[in-house]
Amino acid sequence: MDKLQKLGGVAALSEAAIYLLSLLFWYAIWDFPANSGAAEKFAYLSDNQVAFSVMNLIMYVVFGVVLAVLVMAVDERLKGATPALSRAASVFGFLWVGLVIASGMIVNIGLASAIELSVENPDQALTVWRAIYAVVEGVGGGNEVVGGLWVLLLSCAALAGGGLSKALSIFGLLVGVAGVLTVYPAEILTEIFGLSQIVWFVWLGGVMLHKN
Repeated sequence: MDKLQKLGGVAALSEAAIYLLSLLFWYAIWDFPANSGAAEKFAYLSDNQVAFSVMNLIMYVVFGVVLAVLVMAVDERLKGATPALSRAASVFGFLWVGLVIASGMIVNIGLASAIELSVENPDQALTVWRAIYAVVEGVGGGNEVVGGLWVLLLSCAALAGGGLSKALSIFGLLVGVAGVLTVYPAEILTEIFGLSQIVWFVWLGGVMLHKN
């Protein structure tokens, strides 16, 4: 159990690092010409396809794989005192794993198809790309309901049976509620969930590494 808890702690810190890396990339490095025409947009996407695809691979697929380790570790930590709540949390945790990984594969394959189509018809390709991106946002990019439910339920389990500090559990409730609220399509809600979850991942990782 100690080994799994340490792996879970490293996984939690890794999730926070992936969040921070993605923020750095999208806000400081990525310079997409949003106000340009379709041809210019796809020229930029084509020139930067490798960087875009690698970032999405890290942000979705790697994130999802590491998340699976964390879900198992948290379940192992909490299931002794609150087996039903912990099991329910794990269901949503593993569901989130699947949705996040699926999002990464959809966006990368979709980008390749849209770039290929843009050679002949940039406007049609842009329409296709927007449709693909809408699917990605709905599955796991902009809708964080499933992830929010995982954090919410495991925080309830921790409050009821221990396993995590009371302060961390209460903060987790707030993070989980923020995630559930992203069912309403407002970018600010997604940003609140993402930023607060960075803090939660770091806090959780510290607890699992030092108090296993």
